[in-house]
Amino acid sequence: MTRTEETVWQDPPVSTVPCLTVPVCPLSRPQSVEHGFPHQPSALSYSPSLQLLAIGTRSGAIKLYGAPGVEFVGLHDENAAVTQVHFLPHQVELVTLLDDNSLHMWTLRAHQGHSELLEIGRFTLTGPPGAPPSVTRVTAVMAHSSGELLLLGTEGGHVFIVEVPGFRELEERNISLDQVASGVPDNYIGRRNLEHVEALQENPVNPNQVIIGYGRGLIVICDLERRCSLQHIPTTQQLENVWWTEDGHDILSSHSDGSYCQWIVGREDVNEEVEKSDIPYGHFPCKAISKIVQLPTQEGPPFLMFSGGMPRASYGDRHCITVIHRKTHVALDFTSRIIDFFAVRDGPQHTGDPSALVVLVEEELVVIDLQTEGWPVIQTPYLVPLHSSAITCSHHVSTIPLKLWERIIAAGDLQKTHYSKMQWPITGGQNLAPDPPQRDLLLSGHEDGTVRFWDASGVCLHPMYKLSTAGVFHTDADPNDNMNQGSEGEWPPFRKVGCFDPYSDDPRLGIQKIHLCKYSGYLTVAGTAGQILVLELNDEAAEQTVEANVVDLLQGQEGFRWKGHTRLDVRDEPVLFPPGFQPFSLVQCQPPAVVTALNLHSEWKLVAFGTSHGFGLFDYQQKNTVLVKCTLNPSDQLALEGPLSRVKSIKKSLRQSFRRIRCSRVSLRKHHVNNAAKLQEANARLEVELAEMELAPVQRKIEARPSDDSFTGLVRTLCFADTFLSDSSHNSPSLWAGTNGGGVFAYMLRLPPLEHRAEEAVTAQPAKEIQLMHRAPVVGIVVLDGHGSPLPEPLEVAHDLARSPDMQGSHHLLVISEEQFKVFTLPKVSAKMKLKLTAIDGSRVRRVGVAWFGSSRSEDYGESGLVILTNQGDLHVVSLPTVKMQVQHPCIRREDVSGIASCVFTKHGQGFYLISPSEFERFSMSTRCLVEPRCLVEAPLHRSSSPRRRPQADGGSSAHRTPRPDSEDSEVLQEIQKSLEGDQMSFVGNNVSAVA
Repeated sequence: MTRTEETVWQDPPVSTVPCLTVPVCPLSRPQSVEHGFPHQPSALSYSPSLQLLAIGTRSGAIKLYGAPGVEFVGLHDENAAVTQVHFLPHQVELVTLLDDNSLHMWTLRAHQGHSELLEIGRFTLTGPPGAPPSVTRVTAVMAHSSGELLLLGTEGGHVFIVEVPGFRELEERNISLDQVASGVPDNYIGRRNLEHVEALQENPVNPNQVIIGYGRGLIVICDLERRCSLQHIPTTQQLENVWWTEDGHDILSSHSDGSYCQWIVGREDVNEEVEKSDIPYGHFPCKAISKIVQLPTQEGPPFLMFSGGMPRASYGDRHCITVIHRKTHVALDFTSRIIDFFAVRDGPQHTGDPSALVVLVEEELVVIDLQTEGWPVIQTPYLVPLHSSAITCSHHVSTIPLKLWERIIAAGDLQKTHYSKMQWPITGGQNLAPDPPQRDLLLSGHEDGTVRFWDASGVCLHPMYKLSTAGVFHTDADPNDNMNQGSEGEWPPFRKVGCFDPYSDDPRLGIQKIHLCKYSGYLTVAGTAGQILVLELNDEAAEQTVEANVVDLLQGQEGFRWKGHTRLDVRDEPVLFPPGFQPFSLVQCQPPAVVTALNLHSEWKLVAFGTSHGFGLFDYQQKNTVLVKCTLNPSDQLALEGPLSRVKSIKKSLRQSFRRIRCSRVSLRKHHVNNAAKLQEANARLEVELAEMELAPVQRKIEARPSDDSFTGLVRTLCFADTFLSDSSHNSPSLWAGTNGGGVFAYMLRLPPLEHRAEEAVTAQPAKEIQLMHRAPVVGIVVLDGHGSPLPEPLEVAHDLARSPDMQGSHHLLVISEEQFKVFTLPKVSAKMKLKLTAIDGSRVRRVGVAWFGSSRSEDYGESGLVILTNQGDLHVVSLPTVKMQVQHPCIRREDVSGIASCVFTKHGQGFYLISPSEFERFSMSTRCLVEPRCLVEAPLHRSSSPRRRPQADGGSSAHRTPRPDSEDSEVLQEIQKSLEGDQMSFVGNNVSAVA
């Protein structure tokens, strides 16, 4: 084994670096689309005429969804939560109310063949001078059926009428609290304090009549044209919500004591008695019924739906919506707090029988089929809760073969038999995006030990299949526990709905690393407790025992005692695995630390794994261990504690800080002792070097990290390569490992001939070892062939999907640390060139990947590049094999540490990262590989008869979450953009743009 120390290396002159000659580099700014469920939703609305769903969030975002692929995103300039969203009937406009009391008008406007969501106006109610803020604090909003008026109920009890879309207040039509109070019966107990306006509702058969519901309980029917009160309904309980039945004959009111009442609408009789009063889950105190809806059916009784009303003492923590129809009474029990709900109805005018119930809760969107017996759940094609169990890692696989794709879909379909067969009921808009050119998979690992497969080919991130690894181990979960069914005769008649379940039976089950071979169908997943499972795709169910192969990474070293969690107990008895990916081999690291690196070579039947203690190589065909290497530094005390102990020595941190201060003082004292002659000699050498460097950027000095830093032995990356290690004429399989302390280990592998592969053992012997002088963590290792191209994936050449690597020319090793990129020649491992990222701008590499950038001019040409994400949230593209910076773009906020840590790159210049626990942001650095919504929403045919004046747009909102790049681009970027002129397409990210 040879050991190579890094030597000081100077960059070659800039003039010798070739620039790209074709537009294969990234776009001038990353395009983006969001996948998943909106974080912290706060408002819901639905337009029956447009068949669009709108969701507002606490971060000020407004998101519209229609048919799969129809998506729009807008973002308010104000940093305020969206409290209400209302579509204008039969229009393409909607109004949002923020918690800062501002109203905003949005419209869907056609531009270049597709629609854009634009903000066209904003408005804030202003009261008379000296009036308290409660006078104009909006608590209720109603969009009038004419599409021209907004009714705004306030905290002070007034109702303001505003003309839209121009937001002009019609002062002469306002309804003041004094006007209402003057007609209240004298015997009404709350006439002196009606409180705020809780609800506003229009008469379905007479648009001139409106309900005003006050918080104290008073319900007033007003005539807008005659400007008078028609009827007063003095309820005795705190009012929560009102509903006017479709025939206009009855009004339903829900109250804070868990009751609802039904009132007959009369003309002048203000003492109308209640027709029906009921506390569905009494007689004990109940929680409020926050919303109530009653919808008729063509045959039979109506549907009654309401949220809340549960007995406070027994079920006050439940989040329920009750649905009653005929003899069926079900309390749908959701997994998180209910935001709002609505019903979708059949018929051309959407006035038929209710077909689906759409419920927005804090953590997911649930849709219930009301036409099928049993009211099953409809699977959502979008807004899927990615975080049904917390996401712990992700892995992307591009260009999936059709056969593997169909087998995964078939296995997933067997898991979806409990879903309704009804088509998705929200169908607004037209999806104009072209069909995806390839099939892409996104695999997400979760805290509960599951791996979820997502169709990431297009705009919608669609669930395909779910793999659970918990069945291999003994856990506290009961496999026969069915949470979807309540016990017979239970009251209230609960039925569990929704898939959000953030609680894990055992945190050791959490998935940390995933690697899928798309050609062989082999999958390997690694977890928190040092477990590595190797799985194979099987179309039939199988019952088998999974034996654990224990690998001691400490190799018997004395003086080390593991203080972390214990390993998982493997089931001794056979386990029945359903069709899909089934485990057949298990490797258990000892100590059971988190697996930090994983790689699979399905052609060689080998899997490599690494933890904070070392790395190993496992032959999953013969099920034996090939190699074990301990990388643990004696000073790595934290590596013995594990991630779940969360114990860190403050004294050690202080010692390290004082040691650094002491070393810097010693070096400073030595510097002053130097005599004048040595100083002059050093200055002379520096002038010569500066002259030779031409115009190289100013670089900071990269200081070497102390070798006693914590976790220096942690394995960060593993790489298989068929390259030259012993001499330049004989290539051989090899395994490369990079550690947190700047170490690189290379092992030469001897594979038996294919015909003897099942009998003869695979052997490994140490070949090379490199120690970077600055000891920065090694985050990536890439081996380049004789043409300077990265080596193809296993089995890629065998399937004629890549050309064979050039084995005639000399190979190169690219070592990517957090601070620099360095190229070594093989097999001598001598430094050839490097790029010091940290020295230039102080950034550190957090994520790295190799991507293929296709030319926008030629279908057959492209170049490989290194895609880098730094701790500053910037994206960099580095050319290969010259290792020169090409383009830099800001992508993620530097404060978003979790988003940067979650980023995963694709093979075609795209990437995913978590912008919240439940949402992925997708970006692209390629001109040829873009995924974005392109859709069209047309105005409904039924329009208001009166002409409408549309004001000019005076404001806008950007929906791009990624920061804008600086206006002054680098010279290299300007050259690339010049080469792209006349060739790039024009894109609108997320279909949202600002109006100038």
